[in-house]
Amino acid sequence: MKVSDILRVKGGTLYTVSPDETLGRAVETMAQFDIGSLAVMEHGELVGMLTFRELIDTLARNGGKLDGKIVRTVMDDHPMTCTPETELDQVRPMMLEKHTRYMPVMDNRMLMGVISFYDVAKAVVDSQNFENKMLKAYIRDWPEEEAPADPAPQARAAR
Repeated sequence: MKVSDILRVKGGTLYTVSPDETLGRAVETMAQFDIGSLAVMEHGELVGMLTFRELIDTLARNGGKLDGKIVRTVMDDHPMTCTPETELDQVRPMMLEKHTRYMPVMDNRMLMGVISFYDVAKAVVDSQNFENKMLKAYIRDWPEEEAPADPAPQARAAR
């Protein structure tokens, strides 16, 4: 299974923010759409990712206040990315190794979408459930074998 399969199921909605937007406005957007990340775009190009991880870290360092900070000051400006053709078997270890919950999907310099660890886990579970269903159907429809011939008469004839 490829990343493009996840994007096809997930749909084309993409949530973005400017690097010069305030963190307060970014938090409002994330809360409004119940999302954990925003792709940070400038002049039509991906320049970073803002996730709840960066927001929580900022809140922890500033006594629970965002103090008018802008996205650029806290975003991950070198997010790990993949392509639509990347296999899920490659994405899972990448996300686990770097503790990445959100990964931009790039086709050359164009942002195609963002996949989450949840999206990857759901795709794997759905794939396994489908495979299990097919295996159970195959086993249920297993062809009957003919009963083996009784070897005793052949043994007696050979004596």
